[in-house]
Amino acid sequence: MYTFKSKEELAEWIAREICGVSEAMEILESTRQNIHGFVKNGKLKPVKETKNERLFFRSDLIERKEAAKAYHTKKDKPGE
Repeated sequence: MYTFKSKEELAEWIAREICGVSEAMEILESTRQNIHGFVKNGKLKPVKETKNERLFFRSDLIERKEAAKAYHTKKDKPGE
């Protein structure tokens, strides 16, 4: 698991590794509605959800983007 030596180290990690919906939209090149759909369909799981915001691990967003890219690449190949 993760261990941090100080609050500052934890804060730096959070700033680097945790994303809100706006940043998720940028990473996934997607709309807010699509992000909501990914969550609803179980394709993305928020780390934390409040009334006003959802937080995601950056690595989960990148994995989702790669999975979508692989799907579209395979789908676009003729004969498959």
